[in-house]
Amino acid sequence: MARITISVQPRHADNSPCDHQVKPSGKPRDPQSGCPGRTQFAVVCSEHGDVDQPHHVKQLAEPAARAHRIEHCGAFRAR
Repeated sequence: MARITISVQPRHADNSPCDHQVKPSGKPRDPQSGCPGRTQFAVVCSEHGDVDQPHHVKQLAEPAARAHRIEHCGAFRAR
């Protein structure tokens, strides 16, 4: 059985991953990087992909990630 991972990933406004260095405000540290800035956080499951809607604050995305992780634990025990 493959390991299922659930993570919170920073995203740009167009929902593409933001792996650039950013300031706490979400603006890029390097203006030459071409990064438009981080605007949201998505909960991503290795089995289901994006879970629910993106959150604008990371602290709001973490409980959603935890809840999805618990759903997987419940589904695993039901087998």
